[in-house]
Amino acid sequence: MHGPPLVGWLLVALCAATGAYCLFRTRAGAAGERRAAGGDALMGLGMAAMAVPAPVLDTRPWGHALFALVFGAVGLRALTLARGGGAGMHHLHHAVGAFAMVYMALAMAAAPVAGHAAHAAAGREPAGSPLVTGLLLVYFAVYVVRTAAGMVPVTAVAPADAPWPEPCHERAGGPELTTACRLSMGIGMLAMLLTM
Repeated sequence: MHGPPLVGWLLVALCAATGAYCLFRTRAGAAGERRAAGGDALMGLGMAAMAVPAPVLDTRPWGHALFALVFGAVGLRALTLARGGGAGMHHLHHAVGAFAMVYMALAMAAAPVAGHAAHAAAGREPAGSPLVTGLLLVYFAVYVVRTAAGMVPVTAVAPADAPWPEPCHERAGGPELTTACRLSMGIGMLAMLLTM
């Protein structure tokens, strides 16, 4: 990834942790949940690999093409699954994310690598098309805001004489943690697009 190395390493840590949790999630749940967790794990670990700062791991000429092929296949598979119904919106989101990864891989392959990190941050031209990057930024910004808003609990005002509600004991790793992982991947995608 081009951009400040600190941002790259923070993205690597965030995406690797998210991908590892999703990989752990593939061991439990129904078949559809395991398949969704596998897709999340692939996206998280792929984002971690792509976020490694370019001066540390320059994967030219084969790395960017490999990322584009893998995530192109993931995007096509997600589109196929989205047509099947069920969790169609989640599959469409996976397709957009996978095609965004293809776009970033191809844009980074075409961008020249600067020899010094400060020079890269200060004077390099942005990679990719500003229009496509802008559309992807808007999509992921809306996704992050909607997902974060959906995580905020809505409390109803109870009458004064109503009994106290029983505490809710969620199991560890429940749907809230899954949503938080998807939110962190959306934030990571925003950061990757901004540092292109």
